[in-house]
Amino acid sequence: LSLGSFEEGRLVAFIIGSLWDQDRLSQAALPLHKPRGTAVHIHVLAVHRTFRQQGKGSILMWRYLQYLRCLPFVRRALLMCEDFLVPFYQKCGFEALGPCEVTVGELAFVEMQHPVRGHAFMRRNSGC
Repeated sequence: LSLGSFEEGRLVAFIIGSLWDQDRLSQAALPLHKPRGTAVHIHVLAVHRTFRQQGKGSILMWRYLQYLRCLPFVRRALLMCEDFLVPFYQKCGFEALGPCEVTVGELAFVEMQHPVRGHAFMRRNSGC
């Protein structure tokens, strides 16, 4: 479940996700794709450094969430991020669930979710 943004044939941003079938993320969610899952685990949102601070990440996230609304079995999107990214994802409509069970070395993460329901919109109107 991936989506990219291109400018003049060059990939400038991308999102990679996979289906997950549990309420919360765990270490097992990192390498697995659960075909019958109802949640999408967003593994990464990346924007090339020369294209950052231009709104491309929030636009791509909005488009990705619209894409997920077209998948009838998906009910929500989940992600884990560092504390400093929480405000960005909140602007995109995500809510914090609390500390994530997953850690990487000494890095700790906040788990966030976004409900996926309704119909996809034809234009960007999320406030993200």
